Amino acid sequence: RVRYWADRQIFLKDARLSLETLYARARQTAFLVPGLTIVVRDEQGLGGEGVSEETFRYDGGISEFCEYLAPDRPVCDVLRLRGQGSFKETVPVLDERGHMIPTEVQRELGVDVALRWGTGYDTTLRSFVNIIATPKGGTHVAGFERAVTRTVNEALRSHRLLRVADDDVVKDDALEGLSAVVTVRLAEPQFEGQTKEVLGTSAASRIVAQVVSRELEAFLTSSKRDAKAQARAVLEKVVAAARTRIAARQHKEAQRRKTALESSALPAKLADCRADDIDRTELFIVEGDSALGTAKVARNSEFQALLPIRGKILNVQKSSVADMLKNAECGAIIQVIGAGSGRTFDIDQARYGKVIFLADADVDGAHIRCLLLTLFQRYMRPMVEEGRVFSAVPPLHRIELVSPKKGQDKYLYTYSDNELRQTLLELERKNIRYKDSIQRYKGLGEMDADQLAETTMDPRHRTLRRINISDLEAAEQAFDLLMGSEVAPRREFISSSAATLDRSRIDV
Repeated sequence: RVRYWADRQIFLKDARLSLETLYARARQTAFLVPGLTIVVRDEQGLGGEGVSEETFRYDGGISEFCEYLAPDRPVCDVLRLRGQGSFKETVPVLDERGHMIPTEVQRELGVDVALRWGTGYDTTLRSFVNIIATPKGGTHVAGFERAVTRTVNEALRSHRLLRVADDDVVKDDALEGLSAVVTVRLAEPQFEGQTKEVLGTSAASRIVAQVVSRELEAFLTSSKRDAKAQARAVLEKVVAAARTRIAARQHKEAQRRKTALESSALPAKLADCRADDIDRTELFIVEGDSALGTAKVARNSEFQALLPIRGKILNVQKSSVADMLKNAECGAIIQVIGAGSGRTFDIDQARYGKVIFLADADVDGAHIRCLLLTLFQRYMRPMVEEGRVFSAVPPLHRIELVSPKKGQDKYLYTYSDNELRQTLLELERKNIRYKDSIQRYKGLGEMDADQLAETTMDPRHRTLRRINISDLEAAEQAFDLLMGSEVAPRREFISSSAATLDRSRIDV
């Protein structure tokens, strides 16, 4: 008998014992010690019903405990996994002369586990060492969880419920809907911390894992009809949990990408315009930081926005959707336009009336325009179909005319070497003088802001090439041929068409 009186210098006058806590502790001990009878008598009327008495006795032990804890309908019967193992441990032992001598001793560790899977999703696990609760687990719980996960994976492979290419199920999949009571018994257990909430004996992990693996494997591979059907139900539940987890992760990642690309704040590198009239606004996709600096000065910030890209973007014709979404440049373009991508593209949500590719007038610039057009054709095709995608036409040369009046020099711009030759011949025929130092632009960054505005960005003077699709099937074939992953057809096309190609159609 243990009698207890509260110290009123510590406890408040109205402090009372918690009857439910006493019941829970008595019930737990009765479960852990089968056949033990514990009687809790309330003589103070703490339960509000006067003198009362509760008796706890469970001959089924932790099997009944497991059933009591389970919150859902069962998928299988309660399994009882029992076994033991031995380990050596060095401990201080008092010798005949009263000295503490480190001595290696043989220890026995008994394992007793009750578990069952249910239809629910939560895991209910209680662990004990010598009927001492370990609410924060420890080495025995780690060994149990590791063994269950490994054994279930092996059974799934042997039953071919997991394909060779499938990943193993993880701990959360194997433990979903599981109710379990894990108990171990050993002499002088080692705990972590003063509260004895975590078992620290390292050998417990190995021995518990061995016992659980052996006993659980026997159940999952049993040839008995009832056990076989229950094992199959357990394995199918674990596989379903794994598939649900994977599907949820994929959905979450897709939503995260969609949010990042379509509804998050616009990228800092966007130099946006002030107007929101879609019929007026223009988005220039500019290649290179030097060209961007010039374009910022040359643009009309009222309705012209600038988005810089670094070099050549990903060739999306031979890349997966996932790779496209991961690409920073492609993601920024889709995000800035704001209408989504692929099947979800809604042109009514587009933030700009025109999208204009602004790249150098050379082979690299032509390649960049092709890569950008591939992105739009594949993932934002309505923009092309409605004629809202353009290519700017920057000049290649500037001819400075000599004016008789100082300070009134004029300039002519040409857009190809052939046009330059024809223009010079025409000037000579008309006896118009020009300076011999004809400027050839290597890139947009070499142009002054007023030159870029006059030739390429000012709607009053510029030339734009509208990109359209007159034959969708032919366009698809052209993109597959020129930008796809098949190299042989492209090589054959280049070699067979080199002599017959109309060079004036090349965008250079």
